[in-house]
Amino acid sequence: MSESVRLNGAREGRREALAEFLRTRRERLSPEDVGLSSGGRRRTPGLRREEVALLANVGISWYTSLEQGRDAKPSEPVLEGIAEALRLSPEEQWHLFVLADRIPPPCIPPPVEEISPTLRRVLDDLRASPAYAISARGDLAHWNAAAEAVFGLSSGVPPHERNLLWQLFADPTSRERYASWEATAKMTLARFRADFARYPGDERFEGLVEDLRGESVEFREWWPRYDVAGEADGRKEIVHPDAGHIALEHTTLSPPGDPDLSILDAWT
Repeated sequence: MSESVRLNGAREGRREALAEFLRTRRERLSPEDVGLSSGGRRRTPGLRREEVALLANVGISWYTSLEQGRDAKPSEPVLEGIAEALRLSPEEQWHLFVLADRIPPPCIPPPVEEISPTLRRVLDDLRASPAYAISARGDLAHWNAAAEAVFGLSSGVPPHERNLLWQLFADPTSRERYASWEATAKMTLARFRADFARYPGDERFEGLVEDLRGESVEFREWWPRYDVAGEADGRKEIVHPDAGHIALEHTTLSPPGDPDLSILDAWT
């Protein structure tokens, strides 16, 4: 099979998946769900195609072509209108953009308080391993007793005392705690830089960056370099005030259904 045939088949399969996704999302809604009158008994469940087109402010024939798997090439604003008309969740909207071969809109990171009770119990049960949950912005959502004992995460300084990036650059004790502070800070910054690009215009991200610029000479020097990195397994070396030198291996995981939350688990 030639590459062009394979690509054409993949595009056709994605258009068919998009059509099926739109149809199933439309059929699960009633007119009352979107503020419309049902107009009496209906032969088929859900909204009509013309009702979705009206709500999304697109042409009926054009929307119908999407549900029929034709190559309509919807733009990002049109997809946003369809997502709103169909009352899609953030995860469903992301899926819609992927099926339409468009760049998904930036996610809004959930507040750090939204970590589930189950995940809290999982972290707490890792009694011998320092473990914590962290948001894309670097906010610490939860950590276990071992993480507190090793990293001292509750001893941060205002105004971002629960942010790992702020702790690294603004808390003088972090320089004493990490045996290789500069390498640790640079890697943490590079991972934050990659996440920062996913949330353009987000005031929480930009406010943190502005505060770090004013607080840290190193941050002001390194931020314009635009170094980026993804999550990876690694090694941390801690100089603990009581236990002395501690070498830790660590890995980072994302819990299912929450790509903006990361779990770091370390062990000796």
